[in-house]
Amino acid sequence: MCPSTEMRINMQIQLPNKVSEIIDKLTVAGYEAYAVGGCVRDSILGRAPNDWDITTSAKPAEVKQLFPRTIDTGIKHGTVTVMLDKEGFEVTTYRIDGDYEDGRHPKEVTFTACLEEDLKRRDFTINAMAYNNKAGLVDIFGGMEDIRRNVVKCVGDAQERFTEDALRMLRAVRFSAQLGYRIEEGTKAAIRMMASNLKLISAERIQAELIKLVTSPHPDYLRVAYETNITRQILPEFDLCMETAQNNPHHCYSVGEHILHSMQEIEAQKVLRLGMLFHDIGKPQTLTIDEEGITHNKGHADVGERMTRDILHRLKFDNDTLEKVAKIVRYHDQEIGLTESGVRRAMNRIGEETFPMLFAVRRADIQAQSDYMREEKQNKLARLKELYDEICRRQECVSLKNLAVSGSDLIALGMDPGREIGILLHELLDMVLENPERNTREELLRISTEKIKDCKL
Repeated sequence: MCPSTEMRINMQIQLPNKVSEIIDKLTVAGYEAYAVGGCVRDSILGRAPNDWDITTSAKPAEVKQLFPRTIDTGIKHGTVTVMLDKEGFEVTTYRIDGDYEDGRHPKEVTFTACLEEDLKRRDFTINAMAYNNKAGLVDIFGGMEDIRRNVVKCVGDAQERFTEDALRMLRAVRFSAQLGYRIEEGTKAAIRMMASNLKLISAERIQAELIKLVTSPHPDYLRVAYETNITRQILPEFDLCMETAQNNPHHCYSVGEHILHSMQEIEAQKVLRLGMLFHDIGKPQTLTIDEEGITHNKGHADVGERMTRDILHRLKFDNDTLEKVAKIVRYHDQEIGLTESGVRRAMNRIGEETFPMLFAVRRADIQAQSDYMREEKQNKLARLKELYDEICRRQECVSLKNLAVSGSDLIALGMDPGREIGILLHELLDMVLENPERNTREELLRISTEKIKDCKL
């Protein structure tokens, strides 16, 4: 029998009704069918699976005959999406992959009737388990044991798995970061040896895995990507940070280690974690050492912003993410006057969306530094937050969109459309940033009328 009964484990997993319905329908028709991969792993770990994949001995055409609504998602590789009440489930035929010529796709696939042959082509043991209610858990490659040991380990020969798809090397680090697992030594050695093959992988696929890694419970496991030569291929700027010391009383780590610690100190949200990943990326390029041997990095935020834009563009990030992260990098340590007008001007300069993010960013930055002046820094940040909250409570104007007059109002007063309108609006805003009580329609129209009159004299 394939697989052997010794590899079947009596374990109960609660399958969604629609998944059971698909498996049962395939089984009644004389085929084998199992939930497979990440959904099985997550169910064992008590995590809610993002989606449910099904593997079967039925050929794609046979699957399509059994279900009235299907989509040919990847028919060439045996995948059909079965639609049940507008919800899709990928059903893939057991297959054996041929040679991989591009480090990602098999040149050809061969369908097989043997589940074991299908499972042995998968990446890691914890992702190579299958389940249905009748057979129980099918675990041929020791996935359950590796879950018990908290290990990410390749199925079979690690070099073969990474030759098939080089992205699996970054996925190994990502899974370890998500689950808090260590990477098995043989698997890690193969990554270290073959990391250069990541150059075959598209920027989009690298980006998707990097996001999952940095937003995981253990973003500091990016250190493992550095130790296994992965970042040398996908983020060489970070390698330079890991190799740049900080001999400065404000710091107790290298630039790279400071970055890793700071990511742990902030919410697992994409823009915030990426902001911390890149906030000091410009330090190696701006490093100077004074006569006493103290390191300094003047201008690193401006340099870092430019580098961040280049890196995120290289990794094909969307423009919205790129702009938000770049702003965090630019302003993460910019001095802000601890007065109401100073905070209003900073809010105008930095932007009302980005400004509140800086409280979490600066808090994380402080936590990842040395104890030197920490209390003073925290008190300063707390005072900044108090001023910001008070400005928000009073709904004071900090941008043109909240100014009590608009360009249309100035045209109505007799100004010709053109750049002069923008100049006057910014003059009015500058006055309001200093004196928010003057942001009334009557006051600003009065001042505008006088200015327009003076210009015409």
